[in-house]
Amino acid sequence: MTKKELSELYWLNREIEEEQRKLDELKVAATDCTAKITGLPHVSGTHDKIGDLSILIAEQKDLIELKVRQSVIEYNRLNRYITSVSDAQMRTILSLRYVNGLSWQQVADNIGGGNTADGIRKKHDRFLKLSVLSTKDVV
Repeated sequence: MTKKELSELYWLNREIEEEQRKLDELKVAATDCTAKITGLPHVSGTHDKIGDLSILIAEQKDLIELKVRQSVIEYNRLNRYITSVSDAQMRTILSLRYVNGLSWQQVADNIGGGNTADGIRKKHDRFLKLSVLSTKDVV
């Protein structure tokens, strides 16, 4: 598995946070039609602003729900991969980094034993490189 594949859960969760922020803006706009909404379509003229906002809110909720489902699928895929790793410390590193979203320093602090962030990251990188090489040998 590549770093990009391992990072997919992190990026999906960031997308969900951004979509939630947009939903919150829409809800504010629905109660106060003078609120500024960023990154959303604006229509001029006379129309039902609350009705339009209600539609946008419903669509935004659907989008968030879809991304949450994708996140659950990705979470399960990631955990299946991590469980398949034979090295217990590497499983912990992968889980802390990619499931919990911790920084390298936070991972090193959790691992303990005098490990540095740079040392943990290098061990991780070597593992992924060897993992990719052994996958190519199998195929």
